[in-house]
Amino acid sequence: MDKDPRESKLFVESVERAFDVLRAFKGRASLSLTEIAGEAGITKSAAQRFTHTLEVLGHLRKDEAKRWRLTPRSLEFGTYYLSMDPLIERANPHLHELNDVSGESVNLSEPDGDEMVYLARFTANRQFFIHMPLGTRIPMYCAASGRAFLSTLPREDAWKIVEGAQKRPFTAKTLTDPEAIMQRVDEARERGFARAEEEFYVGDLNIAAPVIGPDGRTLGCVNISGPTSRWTMDRMEAELAPTLIQTVRSISSGSYLHTNRHPLAKRTSA
Repeated sequence: MDKDPRESKLFVESVERAFDVLRAFKGRASLSLTEIAGEAGITKSAAQRFTHTLEVLGHLRKDEAKRWRLTPRSLEFGTYYLSMDPLIERANPHLHELNDVSGESVNLSEPDGDEMVYLARFTANRQFFIHMPLGTRIPMYCAASGRAFLSTLPREDAWKIVEGAQKRPFTAKTLTDPEAIMQRVDEARERGFARAEEEFYVGDLNIAAPVIGPDGRTLGCVNISGPTSRWTMDRMEAELAPTLIQTVRSISSGSYLHTNRHPLAKRTSA
């Protein structure tokens, strides 16, 4: 078994704890010191030191109720990534065109562990808008984009990700059985695009296809999201999937995707 990298003398545990404090705010607008300590798995006195340091650095502030909140400065590092990722730069004009042609929301996401992270989004200017800020993470097992990514991996690697993921039903239609999920992954491998029907949000249909680099590695996925009030899955597949596939092919053909230029290209497939 590989040695845990946290056991290295180079690993700085206090840095990890500081990020744990920031992650404690996931889905929470404000937290008390006790809540931060509980979420981050640290003592209250440690939480006091970390929050003070992060306040001095400008990433946290106290509100009128003496509860801690993130500040706009906490967006700083995410902005660096978004502004420098060449896949986003290359994909944006194609995403805009797909958004215009389909009339629905179009998203670009990249894999991180067993989740897909949304990095670019063009929303539909029509009724039924799902708020998905950049940086939103969706588990691969229940997302069309995740299944599209998994379909490009060796099946054994895809199975390990699906089986090892902590699966829960976000809606009544979320697939959580690994065999059923892998059937959708296998289907995506054959068809060139994946689908998900109301598995993360009620009333939301999705199809997605992978962006492939010249070395054959998957760099990200593009998905189209449409409401059940305007679409059936059969109609979405028939009318939008061909354009979606053409879009990812156009993005994939970009010269910037050479392995020595895109950061994801050097990562392992799994």
